[in-house]
Amino acid sequence: MYTIGLDFGTLSARAVLVDVRDGREVATATFDYPHGVMDSALPSGRALPPNWALQHPQDYLDALDHCVPTLLRESGVAPSEVIGLGVDFTASSPLPAKSDGTPLCFLPEFANEPHAYVKLWKHHASQPQADLISAVAHQRGERWIRRYGGKCSAEWFFSKLLQILQEAPAIYRAMDTFVEAADWLTWQLTGVLARNTCTAGYKMLVQDGQYPSREFFAALHPDFADVIATKVQGAFVPLGTMLGRLTAPMAERLGLLQGTPVAAAIIDAHATAAAVRATQPGVMTMIMGTSTCHIISSARLVEIEGVAGVVYSGIVDGLYGYEAGQAGVGDLFAWFVDHAVPPEYHAAAARRGLSLHSYLEEEAARQRVGEHGLLALDWWNGNRSTLMDAELSGLLIGATLATRAPDIYRALIEATAFGTRAIIEAFEAGGIAVESLVAAGGLPEKNALLRQIYADVTGRAFALGASKHDSALGSAIYAAVAAGAYPNLTAAAERMGKRKDEIVRPTPENQRVYDQLYQEYKTLYDTFGRGANAVMKRLKRLRNQARGVHSS
Repeated sequence: MYTIGLDFGTLSARAVLVDVRDGREVATATFDYPHGVMDSALPSGRALPPNWALQHPQDYLDALDHCVPTLLRESGVAPSEVIGLGVDFTASSPLPAKSDGTPLCFLPEFANEPHAYVKLWKHHASQPQADLISAVAHQRGERWIRRYGGKCSAEWFFSKLLQILQEAPAIYRAMDTFVEAADWLTWQLTGVLARNTCTAGYKMLVQDGQYPSREFFAALHPDFADVIATKVQGAFVPLGTMLGRLTAPMAERLGLLQGTPVAAAIIDAHATAAAVRATQPGVMTMIMGTSTCHIISSARLVEIEGVAGVVYSGIVDGLYGYEAGQAGVGDLFAWFVDHAVPPEYHAAAARRGLSLHSYLEEEAARQRVGEHGLLALDWWNGNRSTLMDAELSGLLIGATLATRAPDIYRALIEATAFGTRAIIEAFEAGGIAVESLVAAGGLPEKNALLRQIYADVTGRAFALGASKHDSALGSAIYAAVAAGAYPNLTAAAERMGKRKDEIVRPTPENQRVYDQLYQEYKTLYDTFGRGANAVMKRLKRLRNQARGVHSS
């Protein structure tokens, strides 16, 4: 028996065909999205304002058409042997659609309308709406806001939907439903529109099975009062359960059997916990890619500064699942490599037959801790935790005329490690013990320097996931539970999940220096992140005024 896990990330989709007995990955497939991330213009060429990040849902369908047949062809597995499909998605990435599931951007009259497309998780143009949601929630004394660290994020579902209502009311009226891309895809697979409890809890403000009240939504905007009844239809489906079965047209399209079970979707990061056998309380998984998600389960319910959400059964049935994160990690390193590295380093990397990332890593690894004299704040894409403020921006301090590209590259890696340490300390200060760490995703897989810096900065040893496609493997594990192959997630994860034998351990002398640098990081963190100096936001306002766009 086999299950298929489908992981829809920021830039590409990945798929695995997994043996249910032992988690062996029989075949893998990847698909790069043709439209990528649309953050400067639509396919038509229409320019986008700052802080926008859109995607085209056709890319998701194209990924399905490529990945699933590739898995079957390369493995030789018969369709009858596939007992279930699981889907995970980066989130919150919602889109407006008609009642039959057609995305508005597929319709000619809306093809040139930015608000008709998928708003990718890192779409931060809805920060004013997020600020309004947070303010009104506190004014009204809404208790649910406490389970989100006291703030709503620009990255979440209702911030993006309220932005459409305020900025493009014609789009708002034209949509029949606003739906997470995860739930839209399972809708396409099964014909069933439902809301998975993972995304609903972490990104749609659902707590204890309920959305915020009609009165709350009315306080945001009179036309938002009936938003749940008119734009957010669909029952909740718990993780590890069957949402529906593959329709005949989709089965023929993918080469599978009609009626194959499809599991409730899940957020990509949260699926990874199963893939690395991190389903027990106290085990924090760091899913490190374009951004980083930090997730941990606990039997306790507490309120923690900057937590991006705590949801009962949000990851593992019967436990509270906590999520925090950093909005830019791999994206930060990619920005530097793409836009700020002189030609001499490109040439040197080419001579060595290395990627520019690998060459900079090698050069940076030659340095002693503190040798470059730099310190950075890792907010190039805003701060998700603990400050939950998309309007913050990056900072590099200590640069001189002697500063070189490897110095900055290392400082940026260190900044992201400091950000992770701040998150771990916030959890422990809030009463959730972080007993062990597991790192997963492409960054720790590829970058040995990054692995060691994270151990040295946090002062903690950590394990590593063993799959190159952790989220997809996790989705395949949830699919196995939904198909009835295992009684619960923990049992499935123990058999199908995997870790490397390697343990990354801190180096004591490095740790001592990083402890000093971290204190300096915290000073900058508080100065620029907690209101003492709002220069980052003032600069953004001036930028927006100069560009003639809305300023938040």
